[in-house]
Amino acid sequence: MNIDSLINVKRNPKIPELAPGDTVRVYTKVVEGGKERLQPFQGTVIKLQGGGAGATFTVRRIAYGVGVERTFPLFSPRVERVEIIRHGKVRRAKLYYLRGRSGKAARIKERRVDREKELARMEQLATETEEEEVAAEAAELAEEEMLA
Repeated sequence: MNIDSLINVKRNPKIPELAPGDTVRVYTKVVEGGKERLQPFQGTVIKLQGGGAGATFTVRRIAYGVGVERTFPLFSPRVERVEIIRHGKVRRAKLYYLRGRSGKAARIKERRVDREKELARMEQLATETEEEEVAAEAAELAEEEMLA
């Protein structure tokens, strides 16, 4: 039996479709003491892994001359939002070769994307998820009324 069929997983509408080579800024919720704040992490997507509830993406950046990689779950509530800074044009699914490169050697060509189409697609995904949530709530209310 597939675990994805048992778990009701909804994709975060604030996370757009990512691809290896994209430069992204990921905002995660961090709890320090009693306060909660957003922590941005900007870098290049070097890996998309898995599907369903366990899907993750890895972002790499160079901070003070040291390579830093962070892996984020796609379906985590801790990931507040992801902004795509630029789309990269690459021919590989996993960009592990960037680990051995620095400076100009680690550059990635830019892939031109129509921003208006991308924004329209993101809005469409958001409205679809809202409609699904409303339908699910209506179904739950109908079940409660039938049981009562």
